[in-house]
Amino acid sequence: MDVYGLLGNPVGHSLSPPMHEAAYDELGLEARYVTFEPDEDDIEDAIHGADALGIAGLNVTIPFKQDALEIVAPEDLATRIGAVNTIDFSGSGPPTGYNTDAVGALRALRDHDVTVEGAHAVVVGAGGAGRAVAFGLADAGATVAIANRTEPTARDLAEEVPRATGHGLAELETLVPEADVLVNATSVGMEENVSPVPTDALHGDLAVLDAVYRPLETKLLREAAATGATTVDGAWMLLYQGVEAFEIWTGRDAPIAVMNEALRSRL
Repeated sequence: MDVYGLLGNPVGHSLSPPMHEAAYDELGLEARYVTFEPDEDDIEDAIHGADALGIAGLNVTIPFKQDALEIVAPEDLATRIGAVNTIDFSGSGPPTGYNTDAVGALRALRDHDVTVEGAHAVVVGAGGAGRAVAFGLADAGATVAIANRTEPTARDLAEEVPRATGHGLAELETLVPEADVLVNATSVGMEENVSPVPTDALHGDLAVLDAVYRPLETKLLREAAATGATTVDGAWMLLYQGVEAFEIWTGRDAPIAVMNEALRSRL
């Protein structure tokens, strides 16, 4: 039996186990997905121990994504993003580290018929999720405006991302009306009924992805939908980062509909 799992602290809230277990059951794979919660100082021992025990693959979440980058052999995108969220132990050498958050965002958008190549995109947030989304959009051919509460952080990230510019949040009022794609990569809207984007900047030709998935319908998405914009909730990004990890580990096409049902039934 193959064992996969999630490294994080805490991990009790994670929706990855039911999503991956549903995929294994659907395809008849002898596999299980479990969670591991090592102390923050023990992440290196945890990854090496998983390798020694024959664990087939791991997802990595807060607070270990940056630490994992230094322990595994990261592929190029993970190196540029500066974080690893998926580890594959199947090779003969050191375990390989991936970042599937970028692909998760792109697949979520494309699943909703959003064209990314040649698009003008605005990413709100320059933290971990913002970095992943910005690199993913740029690699797919979009120009990217990164807006962040701390403007110097956005400008620093923009220097790393191709065809990107950095801005403060006050500039969203002028950036969003000219955009084709808008991604909220912050937690704004999770705890309170607030939006990081001025309502009057939204428009009907926009595609809006909100990385927040609790609640599924955030104030940003409600206001965007009211203008006729295409809206994509955060569960789609969560789903597709998991789909990408599943396909890296197994080499099989993921049963996306089954994984989506398992995920949404728990939201």
